[in-house]
Amino acid sequence: MKTSLKNTTADDSLIIYAELNGAEIRAAQRRLKAGKLVRIVPGVLSASPEKEWPTIIALHRIRLLAALFPGAVIGFRSAFKGGIPADGVIHLTYSYNRVVELPGLKVILVKGHGQVAGDQPMSGRDLYFPSQARMLMENLTASRGAIKKAVGPIAVEDRLVSIYESRGPEALNRVRDEARTLAPLLGFDKEYQVLNELIGTILGTTSAQLGTAAGKALAAGTPFDADRLALFETLAAVLRVVPLVQKASPTTTGTARINFAFLESYFSNFIEGTEFDLSEARQIVLEGKIIDQRPKDSHDILGVFRQAINPGWVNQSMAIDEAVLHQLQQRHADLMKERPEASPGDFNDRENFAGNTRFVSPKNVRGTLIEGSKLLPSVPPGMARALLAMFIVSEVHPFIDGNGRLARLVMNAELSVVNASRIIVPTLFREEYLDCLRVLTRQGKPEPFITAMQHIQQWTAAFDYTDLDRMISQMKACNAFEKSRMQYQLLNISVLGAAST
Repeated sequence: MKTSLKNTTADDSLIIYAELNGAEIRAAQRRLKAGKLVRIVPGVLSASPEKEWPTIIALHRIRLLAALFPGAVIGFRSAFKGGIPADGVIHLTYSYNRVVELPGLKVILVKGHGQVAGDQPMSGRDLYFPSQARMLMENLTASRGAIKKAVGPIAVEDRLVSIYESRGPEALNRVRDEARTLAPLLGFDKEYQVLNELIGTILGTTSAQLGTAAGKALAAGTPFDADRLALFETLAAVLRVVPLVQKASPTTTGTARINFAFLESYFSNFIEGTEFDLSEARQIVLEGKIIDQRPKDSHDILGVFRQAINPGWVNQSMAIDEAVLHQLQQRHADLMKERPEASPGDFNDRENFAGNTRFVSPKNVRGTLIEGSKLLPSVPPGMARALLAMFIVSEVHPFIDGNGRLARLVMNAELSVVNASRIIVPTLFREEYLDCLRVLTRQGKPEPFITAMQHIQQWTAAFDYTDLDRMISQMKACNAFEKSRMQYQLLNISVLGAAST
């Protein structure tokens, strides 16, 4: 049905006969004959220079398509992409087959059924966007020629997995029910059978062969967060090729290792908001005196210290594949054993947020850890593997509490395995550390994170940990215990010169 929508633009950049009455068409034809307008295609005129036509058509694409091909339905690959042309091509389901060339846009008309239940008008015009069920079945059709009209079963499977992960099994069942109704009308009986098998396998009711890693993991009961896996691969790709600075461990005696572990635990807990005066922390860790008013916070510091000094934890590289699940659960159970409210050793059963960041959904935690751990052998041992392991644990956030402390312990274990310096993140470096993690999470840029962590490892490795009092004095002189980056700068020990000795 022809719409009554008129062109409301104030200029003559695009004049379409289908939107005009008889008198307006005759007036436009007179202007065309007088050379004031130029024909783009039959029934479409413009007063603008030809070089501007592709931009004008892109701006008014829906309006123009609705006028030239009334009742058409955005189809196939174009619908799968949300109705946006890909490589200058858009597919429409229409009453006949044809290719129409417009400036900057190739319209491929595919003969098929017009609007059906579930197809919705675009911008209120006589042009329609298909229902999800129709769009998915269209993209399972055979596709020939240089320009493929359908994206194919792998892309459809990937979309089905995304629907499942974002909206649950009920959404897939609704798509299947709608497709079952539409298939006979559209002539998609074969495509419906493929779609039905894909959905059934994802839901675990049938066992068709799936083609995507995410689909296979979901069907196997270990779904993963595909976006997080892509982010891990982005970081791993840089870590594989960028040579990283890696400082040797500065702790060569038992006393130095104890002192280092104490400060590692003190600062790691401070990052998470467990703040103690240094004298109190020393009593807890080095003298075994639990603070009566804060017994659980005291055990938080002891938990990190224990895993930073015990050789069994210190030299434990992150496990690969399913073994990583048991390993992290053991670490967490030990770390948080005095906090039953944190469900020590149990993966999170609720959505986890930090500010605007939403961590991996509970149903995807196991699969994301398994698949993420498989990337570890692909990066060099030591610093590179430490950063990847830390980011995987931090980004998945698999437990209710203790994830940051656990992530840093995992990172430092990878460094200890190769006798490299473990990393202390001092209080003044906290915001920079968290900022570069946010940039990696939200923007997919690993470089600030890699640079910051190399810098702070070099800072950490420069101290002599033999004498605790002397070392604390030096770190204070370097502003390590300060909080405000506006007021203080984290100094390297070398800057202190003779005054630090």
